[in-house]
This record gives sequence, C-alpha cells and structure tokens, in this order.
Amino acid sequence: MTWTDRSRAWVVARIYARHNRAPAVRAALAEALGALEPSGARGLNLGAGGTRLHPRLIRVDIDPTARPEALASALELPFADDSFDVVVSQEVFEHLPDPWMALREVRRILKPGGRLYLQVPFVIGYHSGPADYWRFTHQGLERLLEGAGFQIDRLETAVGAGTGIYRIAAELCAVLASTLCKRAYLPAKALAAIALSPLRLLDRLPLTEAARYRIPGGFLALASKPTPPS
Repeated sequence: MTWTDRSRAWVVARIYARHNRAPAVRAALAEALGALEPSGARGLNLGAGGTRLHPRLIRVDIDPTARPEALASALELPFADDSFDVVVSQEVFEHLPDPWMALREVRRILKPGGRLYLQVPFVIGYHSGPADYWRFTHQGLERLLEGAGFQIDRLETAVGAGTGIYRIAAELCAVLASTLCKRAYLPAKALAAIALSPLRLLDRLPLTEAARYRIPGGFLALASKPTPPS
C-alpha cells in the first residue's frame, strides 16, 4: 500500500466514517454487546469488513481480503438455528440484493430473546460494495424488521442531518473534480472529507423527532427475537 493509499484510508477511518462512533451508535452498540457478557455467549458481526468490535463476535464477510472468521453471504449463513446471542450489522443491508431474506437468516440463527443491532444509512451517495441497492426510512426499517418477525426495542437516528449533508457535499466535490480528471475523485473526496467535517456539528441541533427523521445520515435499530410462549 502506497503512502497515498494509507493517507486516504486514514481519512476514511478517522474522519469520513466517524458516524460509526456517534453517541447514539456507541450507546446502542454497548447495549447490544451487553448480551455477550455471560460466559459462553456468542455473537456475529455480519458484513464486518475490517471492524473488530468485540472478541466474542465472529466476523462474517463475503470479501476474503477482510480476513473474516467466516466467508459467507448474509443470505445463506453457515450456522445452526438458535446459535447466537447477538448479531451486529453496520451499514451492510443497503448492499444486499434481498435484505428481507437476510433478516430471516439472522432471526433463524439468533437464540430466542437474542438481540439484533442493525444500522443503515439514509442520506448518502451511491457507494458500491460490491453493489448498492437500498435506502431505508424509519418506517421502512420498522416494516423490514417486523416483517421478519422481530420485536423492535429501539429505533432512532444513528446520525443526523449534519452527517447526511456532509457526506453528500463531500461526494459532490469528488464528482465535480472527477469531471476534470478521473484520477481526482479519491484525492478530492479525501480533501473534502477533511475540509467539510465541521458540517457534522449540525447533528447537535435540538430538532423535533419529525424533523430528525427527514434527512438524517442514517438510522439504527435494536430488536429482539421473540421468546416462544411457555
């Protein structure tokens, strides 16, 4: 990896992708990962990429270069029924051709009472990985989860309008630069990500719930697999 590549990777991890360290995200993740505290508890990070959130989370991805513990599709998970206490998925479901099937698979492998942390983007540009299919509103995410048989414990914005505007503005700068020179896209996006990062401070505006749901950067949900009646 060249110095330029390392610099871009640093900008993405430390500046552009800071939405994964937003207060709402940290709080909800901490609650979900609390299910791993009992001895013997098992968890799954679905579409983990290079993230390592917890030593008891098995990392699953379709990309072998991410070196996951399990190389598998979210649509066909190679695990037994009722085998995990928690599943985490951060900004993955927009890339799945069939998120409904993926959620049914997640429900299948979760133990009764098991927790799901699901985070999806809303206001963001097209980003292949390897494809980009969906954007979910809060109502769409609610319908997706309930349709798969989950009980929703919490549904809220993961990041606000400031992050959404920031990501679109950085993307616009990169696109405009690439019309002049194709190779300028990534350097321009990295520079824009740094220069425009103060826009994310707009996330702190005290908006009403209805206003927060209009143009947020993304949503998160904590949900549970219902326990069968005794």
